[in-house]
Amino acid sequence: MRTELFEPDVTTGELELEERHSLRRVAGLSTELTDITEVEYRQLRLERVVLVGVWTEGSVSDAENSLTELAALAETAGSQVLEGLIQRRSRPDSATFIGRGKVEELRDVVLATGADTVICDGELSPSQLRNLEQQTKVKVVDRTALILDIFAQHAKSKEGKAQVELAQLQYLLPRLRGWGESLSRQGGGAGGGSGGGGVGTRGPGETKLETDRRRINHRIAKLRREIKAMRTVRQTKRSRRSHSGVPGVAIAGYTNAGKSSVLNRLTSAGVLVEDALFATLDPTTRRTAAEDGRVYTLSDTVGFVRHLPHQIVEAFRSTLEEVSYADLVVHVVDGAHPDPEGQVSAVREVLGEVGADRIPELLVVNKIDAADEETMLRLKRAWPDAVFVSARSGQGIADLHAAIAQRLPRPAVDLRVLLPYDRGDLVARIHRRGQVLDTRHTDEGTELRVRVDERLAAELDGYRTAP
Repeated sequence: MRTELFEPDVTTGELELEERHSLRRVAGLSTELTDITEVEYRQLRLERVVLVGVWTEGSVSDAENSLTELAALAETAGSQVLEGLIQRRSRPDSATFIGRGKVEELRDVVLATGADTVICDGELSPSQLRNLEQQTKVKVVDRTALILDIFAQHAKSKEGKAQVELAQLQYLLPRLRGWGESLSRQGGGAGGGSGGGGVGTRGPGETKLETDRRRINHRIAKLRREIKAMRTVRQTKRSRRSHSGVPGVAIAGYTNAGKSSVLNRLTSAGVLVEDALFATLDPTTRRTAAEDGRVYTLSDTVGFVRHLPHQIVEAFRSTLEEVSYADLVVHVVDGAHPDPEGQVSAVREVLGEVGADRIPELLVVNKIDAADEETMLRLKRAWPDAVFVSARSGQGIADLHAAIAQRLPRPAVDLRVLLPYDRGDLVARIHRRGQVLDTRHTDEGTELRVRVDERLAAELDGYRTAP
C-alpha cells in the first residue's frame, strides 16, 4: 500500500484527505461541438483542451470561478474546452503541478476525451512543463503562455506588437530546451586526428541552445530600445495634453467588463467592441465635454485579469502608466460576473503596481441589465458611491456623465473679463480649458464671468474688469 505525504496547510488548517487526493471535475466548462461533422471539425482546427487547476486557498466557488475564467481565456485563444479539473492542495507540486499520482489520472482523462493540449491554471516552471508533457504525452500550456498568445492575436499597433513580442521572449528564454552536443555549432574532439578542429575549436562549442539564447537576448535588447523610444513619444503627447490644461480620464477595469462599450457610449468613439477577453490592447483617447462645457479626454486601457503575468505588466508598463497620469480613473466592473468583488481587487492590485492607486477612482458597475436583482442589491450596499449603468441599453449613462463632471478638477480662479470681439480665440480657450459662469454682450465686447486655471488667468489679466 502506497502512502502519499502532504504538508499541513498552516493558514487554514489540515485539508480534508479525500479532497487532497482527488481531482474534482468542474461542471459546465465543456464547449465540445456536437452539431457539426468530423470533416467540418477538421477544417476548424480548434485545439481540444483539458483544463487543470490547483485549489490552494479560498472556497470551492473561488476555485471554480478561476477555472471558468481559464475556460473563457482558452476559448478566446480559439480552443475547444473538453474538461475542467481541480485538485485541493496546500501548494502546487514542485515537479508536476498537480502531484505525481494525479498525473496518471490526468493522462486517462486526456485519452478519454481525445484532447491534444492541457492548460494549467498557473505559471509553470520549466521543469514542471517538461515533466507534465513527458507523462501526459500531449502539449502542456500554462496560464501565462495562454494570455500571451491572446495578446499576440489582438495586438494591432506597432507599439502593441513590440510589447507582446518582448513579453513572449522574456517568458520563452528560461524555457528553451537543449538537445545535447549533437547540435554543436563548432567541431569538437581531441587535439589530433580527423575529428579535431585545431587549437581553439576543441570542446562542444556553441550549441543550438546557446545560439538561440544569444539571439533572443539580442532581440529583447532591441525591443526594449524601440519601446523606450515609443515611450518618449507617448510622454511628449502626454505633456502636451497636460500643458493644454485639459483634464484626463482613464477607463480601467477587468478584461471584458465593457470598458470600450462605455467609452463608445460617452464619446461615440467607434472603438472595437467584442465579447472576448483582451479585445482592446491599443489605448484609444477621445475628447468629450461635460454639460457645463469643460473639455476632457477619455482613454481606454488594456483589460486586467487575476494574476496578470508580470511579463505583460512590464512590457505594457508605458501603456498602463497612462492611468497613473490621469486626473480620474473610471473603474468599470462587470456586474453580471460571478465574482465582481474579486475583479475589483485584481484591478486595484495592478493599478498599485503602476503607481495609479493614488488617483481618484469612480467605480462604474456595468451590465446591470444582465445581472440579477439580488446581486445588484449586494453591490449597491458594498459600493454606495458607484454608478450603475448598462452600456448596451444606455441606462445610467447620463448619471455617469454627471458623476465624471463632478469629479473633474475644477479651475481655481474666478474673474470677470471684457474681451474685444476680435479676441474670439480667447473666448474659445476659456470654453475649452475653463468654465463660463455668465455671458453678456456689450458695445465694447463680450463680458464674461469665468472660472479658469492660474495660467489662463494670467493671460486674461489685461482684460479684467471690476467684479
